[in-house]
Amino acid sequence: MTLLDVQGVNVVYEPNRGTRIWSVREVDLALKEGEFVGLVGESGCGKSTLGFALTRMLRAPARLENGVIQFAGVDVASLSGEVLRRQRRNGFAIVLQSGMNALNPVRNVEDHFADILKAHARSGERHPRAAVRRRGAELLGKVRLDPDVLAKFPFELSGGMRQRVSIALVLALDVIVQKAVMNTIQELQQESGFTAILISHDLGVVLESTNRVMVMYAGRIVEDQPSKDLVRGLHHPYTEALLRCYADPRAEEIHLAGIPGSPPDLSLPVSGCAFASRCPLVQDICWKVVPPLAPLGGGLAACHVRAPSDKVPGAMAAAAKVAAGKVAQT
Repeated sequence: MTLLDVQGVNVVYEPNRGTRIWSVREVDLALKEGEFVGLVGESGCGKSTLGFALTRMLRAPARLENGVIQFAGVDVASLSGEVLRRQRRNGFAIVLQSGMNALNPVRNVEDHFADILKAHARSGERHPRAAVRRRGAELLGKVRLDPDVLAKFPFELSGGMRQRVSIALVLALDVIVQKAVMNTIQELQQESGFTAILISHDLGVVLESTNRVMVMYAGRIVEDQPSKDLVRGLHHPYTEALLRCYADPRAEEIHLAGIPGSPPDLSLPVSGCAFASRCPLVQDICWKVVPPLAPLGGGLAACHVRAPSDKVPGAMAAAAKVAAGKVAQT
């Protein structure tokens, strides 16, 4: 069953009048119940912005321009205020990479649990301190932390412990990055069967932890493959470039390569494949038509060369529509 269904999501940053930066462009994706999916790409590709958009955590100057974000059949993109808060309680949340930034430095861990439980309490529901301590100790145990962590402040915890506390706080809402943290997430995901997206620039961690990987470039999903298939076979040229930047630390010899060139200016209109200027396989069509996601291997890729879209009925028409201005930029 599909738990998260995303269609045509665009996110715009407007840092000042007259400047519009399209950080996320026409993203479609679907996650089934129990899936653990990775989202990777270079810094600035839009992956974190997409994560904030999916959980409705965007802050100015970012804005969800349009799109549908259906979680368990509810379009959370259309919700706001108390209705959105209740929906978060019933199913989705975000755990930030930096645990120190996610936690209030002048409040101890127990206070964080008290705040969370109070903010999301049902009408008439109360959480005395003793109940907060019991619930907090229970949830800390799930992420392999001792109950005495409740009395500690964020600065007294290691980075990994702060991330585990953040995970426990998410679990406090009945929902849902070094080795120990990832092991914890994997164990919890297997035990509880929750659906998760791991957003990271660390391709090694993602390949090791997830069962499916989405690759993002210049605001778009350019590849979506089973994790086991990503290290072999043909892929989007950008994915292949990322793989060349990754090396197995257990190997006796390590050879790394960079990606020549720079990402495109996201404030400019779309005019073909955003990776064209850096791609060794570029062809004339790449400069003119935005490639749609089309079958490649066990998944999908948006590449005219690797995954020719003319073999997919209607795909070229869809791509041409995007190129002609489906994402209007003024």
